[in-house]
Amino acid sequence: MTASLCTFLPYFFDSSNYLTAGFAKSQIGFDSVLATTSAVNPTQTSSLVQQSQALYEAGQFVQGVELLKKAVAEFQDTNDVFNEAIALSNLALTYQQLGRWQEATEAITQSIKLLQTLKDSDSLQQQAQVFAQALDVRGGLELAQGQTEAALNTWQSAAKIYQRLDDISALIRNRVNQAQAMQALGNYLQADKTLISVRKVLKNQPNSPIKAKGLYSLGNVLRSLGYLNDSHLVLEESYSVARVVKDAIAQSSALLSLGNTARAQIYAQFSLGNSSSAKDYTQTAIQYYQKAAQIASIKPTVRLQAQLNLLRLLVEQKEFSTAKALLPQIQSQIDSLPPSRTGVNYRINFAQSLSKMIQNSVGPKDIAKILAQAVQVANSLKDERSESYALGTLGGLYEQSGQLADAHTLTQQALVKAESLDAQDIAYQWHWQMGRILQKQSDISAATAAYNRAYNALKSLRNDLVAINPDVQFSFRESIEPIYRQYVDLLLQLPENTFQKSDNVIQARQVIESLQLAELDNFFRSPCLLPRIDLDKLVEKEKSTAVIYPIILDRRLEIIIRLPGQDAIFHKTIKVPKDVLENTVEQLQKDLPIASREPDVKQHSQQLYDWLIKPIESDLANADITSLVFVLDGSLRNIPMAILYDRQQQKYLIEKYAISLMPGLQLLDPKPLHNVRLNALIAGVEQERLIEGKSFPELSNVTQELKLVQSEVRSSKELLNQEFTKANLQKQIQSTSFSVVHLATHGQFSSDIEQTYILTWDSLLKVRELDNLLKAKGESRQGTIQLLVLSACKTATGDKRAALGLAGVAVRAGARSTLATLWTVDDESISDFMGELYRQLDAGVTKSQALQRAQLAILAKENRPYFWAPYVLIGNWL
Repeated sequence: MTASLCTFLPYFFDSSNYLTAGFAKSQIGFDSVLATTSAVNPTQTSSLVQQSQALYEAGQFVQGVELLKKAVAEFQDTNDVFNEAIALSNLALTYQQLGRWQEATEAITQSIKLLQTLKDSDSLQQQAQVFAQALDVRGGLELAQGQTEAALNTWQSAAKIYQRLDDISALIRNRVNQAQAMQALGNYLQADKTLISVRKVLKNQPNSPIKAKGLYSLGNVLRSLGYLNDSHLVLEESYSVARVVKDAIAQSSALLSLGNTARAQIYAQFSLGNSSSAKDYTQTAIQYYQKAAQIASIKPTVRLQAQLNLLRLLVEQKEFSTAKALLPQIQSQIDSLPPSRTGVNYRINFAQSLSKMIQNSVGPKDIAKILAQAVQVANSLKDERSESYALGTLGGLYEQSGQLADAHTLTQQALVKAESLDAQDIAYQWHWQMGRILQKQSDISAATAAYNRAYNALKSLRNDLVAINPDVQFSFRESIEPIYRQYVDLLLQLPENTFQKSDNVIQARQVIESLQLAELDNFFRSPCLLPRIDLDKLVEKEKSTAVIYPIILDRRLEIIIRLPGQDAIFHKTIKVPKDVLENTVEQLQKDLPIASREPDVKQHSQQLYDWLIKPIESDLANADITSLVFVLDGSLRNIPMAILYDRQQQKYLIEKYAISLMPGLQLLDPKPLHNVRLNALIAGVEQERLIEGKSFPELSNVTQELKLVQSEVRSSKELLNQEFTKANLQKQIQSTSFSVVHLATHGQFSSDIEQTYILTWDSLLKVRELDNLLKAKGESRQGTIQLLVLSACKTATGDKRAALGLAGVAVRAGARSTLATLWTVDDESISDFMGELYRQLDAGVTKSQALQRAQLAILAKENRPYFWAPYVLIGNWL
């Protein structure tokens, strides 16, 4: 999809990311999937309720609201408190679909108040059921508005009622919701346990349509949380159950979701550099979508969803001839759709796919016609949210075709509607689009202001984008990251801009810091990392430290430097294209783990030195800088800065400066290690292991390494081989306050959170588990780990963003600093390095100085970078 089109609207439709209670069924009407009470005494009011439900299911929400408001009034007139409460609960659901949050909140609050006044002992069970459903609706509203902790508490209250009523299907739905809230709060182990319990309950249920639906919902949530393999397995089980009970709709829905999971795995495999696996998943996804479309003949909307998703995938993979064959089928179905929000979304989705085929016999006028129809339908429904999507997407099409005046007008109309609803999840896209249009019209000042509005909207949406939108995590690099980079690009184009130069640089640095935070949020599927410190005060305090931000833009490299001294922030521009820089970094990354490639390493590291350090050499020298803190960008995170080579002085950067990294200077609070008594928990796996299908060779120097650490640390506890288990590690962390945790074992850092792990004797300790385990004592306790050492780990081969996993470990492990290796060195040099590191730490130098001296000690004996360069320090350098 081109950058000019809407990217927030989910392309690949399936169930919403959290599961609402659905329309509740009152005594007089509603017949919903999750309803519990039966219909009696049909009346005129019941007809209103039934009509509103039909409108809700058809996506005609505005009309549904009007009927429900009328039903509420009539229930009030007859003093039917119970059914008034149910109608209000359904009204809240409908308002939520329209993004009318305040009205939705007022409706559900009133519903719950009414239910709490009821005391009819003859219908206590019925009242309890509806009360729990109302709580589920309120929890959904709270999560959608970023009130994650409140949502979890609300859903837990509902769960107690469902347990008392022994309502298994409602309890499953509720616990799946809870798991998502736990995940968003960073409680990964709790979320995992909850999902495992849901899976066990479902497994013990007899085959039925309800079981198939429960598995289907669970599979979708697992995908949204990043558990792609588990999602696939659960959805396969859902499909199997649906086949046994002969539920064709459930079969096609499961197949559709299986296709979506396979499509997510395509992204994951490409990110990891596994192009052949990505191709395999592409074919798998195509097959799932095709089969879903074939089975779904009895439910046309599912068939159309499957075909639209298939078209999107074919277009992304540039299989245009196959994609063209789908167009007449999709077009004929779209033409016959009744007016609804679903119909609007389908038209937008179809147009977005077609926009990628403009060079392949698809005309812009045909696409514009489809989008104009979407605008017309949304307008007839009085659905301003959908109308904003349609107008903005049409504006994006005009931007793509160079009709900038029309693009500007339509985008402004889309913005007005989005902002009237306070729908920041839509508005940020149109601010971004407006910024691009204005930049193309050479109005740089107005473009910068538009980007600033998009950036601020994204900051306000941290919870929403990660916690409740499953599509963002798989399209982050296309739909979110470019906004930050393009905004920085504008800010640092000094000649055209009206802002002061220093203000621009400060704002650009803040934007890059925010991008680092957003990347980690996306990695963890959890927006719970919070800025902690004032970075400028910190630099002023540390007079010999400079902070360097290299920023990779499309046509140039920008370097922002923060030196001690008032207003000592500036930037340098290096004209090097992004692909040239990244190719150099990639080649260096390949050469470093091979000892014999020292000449190639030196060649590439010289070039990087010229780009990154040479332009600021004199500034560093004049300020008497001895320590460098890098906040690295993109692929630069995959290589050690120590390796940069000054060809004139014939010195590596580590020979001139102590070096450390920060994933974002605001995320960690650096404090000196001085006066902290070193006591260490040391653990390792030396023997060959086969765990979870992965083979790990022997690490012959682990015992020697641990002995050297013990000899330099006053107090230590060792867990070697069979003793190094998750349970033993957690037991030790909880029982003793260790200043150092040293793990000498295989490990891997990856941009895929499921492929970021540490090897214990009998399992892979995933980063989510490591986070909870090492923070067992809590950061507020005196026992905070000062240094986590991960020896013998490596970054995933071929993964251009692998060091994102290392950054994730550093900020979430609860340690002030993390020292890790970017590639495995199974040699006695690592033992020598660790011995020297702890000697220096014990002598009272800073952590970055201890790292520098330990590396120089190895370099003095062995000049090849393979042996001394893999170590990086992330976090507290003091």
